Amino acid sequence: MLQPKRTQYRKHQKGKRRGIRSNQNNFDFGRFGIKALQHGIIEGKRIEAVRRVMTRRFKRSGQIWIRVFPDIVRTTKPSQSRMGKGKGGAAYWICRVQPGQILYEIAGVSTTVMEGAFKIASHKLGIKIGVFSRD
Repeated sequence: MLQPKRTQYRKHQKGKRRGIRSNQNNFDFGRFGIKALQHGIIEGKRIEAVRRVMTRRFKRSGQIWIRVFPDIVRTTKPSQSRMGKGKGGAAYWICRVQPGQILYEIAGVSTTVMEGAFKIASHKLGIKIGVFSRD
C-alpha cells in the first residue's frame, strides 16, 4: 500500500475541492495518459489496484508511471464511541485529484490493449477519467 515514510503533521483537515490542475496536464514519460475529469479523492489501495490490473492486462510488456501519491491521512473513530475525546486514529491515505490532472502514464502497449485496461481502471478509480495520447 502506498503511504509516505514521514509527514510534517500526523492528521490533516479535509479542505476544499476546487480549481483545475493546469500545470500537470502534459505528458512527461509515456505515450498514453489517464487523466481525471472531475474532482475527487483516491485511496492508496485504489492506486495500487489500478496499477496491478493494468500490468496484468499488458502481460507485463508495457511500462506504467504513477503520477499521483497518497500523502494525506484520513482518520476514523471507532463505531459506537461517544462524542468528543479527540479526532481518531489514522485509517488510510488519500490523494486529492483535480480535473485535468494526469494520474498514470503508459508506454509500450498498443491502442487496443490500452482501451481494455482503461475500461477496468475506470471501474476501480471511482471518478470520471479519460484516456489521452501524445499524438
